[in-house]
Amino acid sequence: MRDKPIETVAGSGNVFRDFDYADADVRQAKALMGAQIMKILDAEGLSTRQAEARTGVSHSEFSRIRQANFSRFTIDRLMAILARLGQEVELSVTVYSRRKRRAQRRLARRGGAEGAERKPAIAR
Repeated sequence: MRDKPIETVAGSGNVFRDFDYADADVRQAKALMGAQIMKILDAEGLSTRQAEARTGVSHSEFSRIRQANFSRFTIDRLMAILARLGQEVELSVTVYSRRKRRAQRRLARRGGAEGAERKPAIAR
């Protein structure tokens, strides 16, 4: 059987933006911080109950984080949880015009913008 090439498109680095979520940047920030919290719990072998005892944060909140359910969390709440786990958080913010960014993304989807190169892939 012959493998057929599949067309792939490089993502933006933010899956929520790629799927046009209005709050893509907030979702991405929450997901990144949630992933860090999960890494810490795993690295230190902490259950949700042990994490609660150590930080004072409810075990149900750690359970939500483990399930990647960040809808009830604010960015500052996740930062506070990281701080209670002995971490320091540094954020970098860059502000862009939404109209320009949307136009760039539309061009990228059509293959007309730099950095949105299309790469053939092999189906397996």
